[in-house]
Amino acid sequence: MGERLTNLLLELMGQLDYFAIFILMAAESSILPVPSELVMIPAGYLVSTQKLTWSGSMLASSLGSIVGSLGSYYLALWLGRPFIARFGRYLLITEHHLVQTENFFAKHGEISILTGRFLPGVRHLISMPAGVGRMRLSPFILYTLVGATLWNLVLLVLGFVIGENQEWVKQHTLWVVGGAVLFALLLLAGYLFWQKRRQAG
Repeated sequence: MGERLTNLLLELMGQLDYFAIFILMAAESSILPVPSELVMIPAGYLVSTQKLTWSGSMLASSLGSIVGSLGSYYLALWLGRPFIARFGRYLLITEHHLVQTENFFAKHGEISILTGRFLPGVRHLISMPAGVGRMRLSPFILYTLVGATLWNLVLLVLGFVIGENQEWVKQHTLWVVGGAVLFALLLLAGYLFWQKRRQAG
């Protein structure tokens, strides 16, 4: 199934180029379960074949991530938490993932928008507690842009490096996910350390 989906995405991006990346990453950053790994890693392969460029792929993916995240943000802002909790299952949002994401957001504040982009199960829902909590739009966009761009770049580089060996992705998915989680934790730890030093000073 994963191989067929990857081939389908490759074919789609070969036909639509950057527009396909934009649409798929917008979906990935909203409430739709489109794995970013199955978008940006094949895109990295297309960069290696010079069918796509680094700058075009990054611009399309970052813009898509912002648009999708803003969609979730405003959806949560307008509908509120009770509506999402009650009807979220129809949008493929489970109560467990919603609570998990809210707890992460409540514990780590604004930095969770950035680090949450690297965590599976949190990544595509992290914009919702920001909307429910009426987080200011400017830091939301900034942290989303930085986090999404870093994550997209990591996957794009990975796809570029492995080239045609897309089978590697299926065999080492846990390594990719584990590395992303570790990076997010280190980033969060660095941020908390900086905050503590700043308050102490």
